[in-house]
Amino acid sequence: VQLQASGGGLVQAGGSLRLSCAASGRTCGSCVMGWFRQAPGKEREFVASISWSGGRTYYADSVKGRFAVSRDNAKNTVYLQMNSLKPEDTAVFYCAARTGTSVGVTTPRGYDYWGQGTLVTVSS
Repeated sequence: VQLQASGGGLVQAGGSLRLSCAASGRTCGSCVMGWFRQAPGKEREFVASISWSGGRTYYADSVKGRFAVSRDNAKNTVYLQMNSLKPEDTAVFYCAARTGTSVGVTTPRGYDYWGQGTLVTVSS
């Protein structure tokens, strides 16, 4: 499974961005998809995840109410809509996939496939 994240960029505080993650190659039939981020000098941290059907989602407390994860299985694409962005959201954002059904896995080690990351910079 190959994952390609895109949509990052520079945005002012309070603005919005939508990230996309396109899957290709051997499709991950019923994978949970997740988003992580890594700020300079910090560990990679969980942001959000979504079940295969899209019916279950899970968010880190720091983004709850501001970010929304969704997926379009027909397009093999997962999205992360980010609103009310803050300077502390600045990071490289990664999409990831894991076999299994739990959306509550928040450790990077729990994911099997990773994209290359896309940089989000939020200016104050």
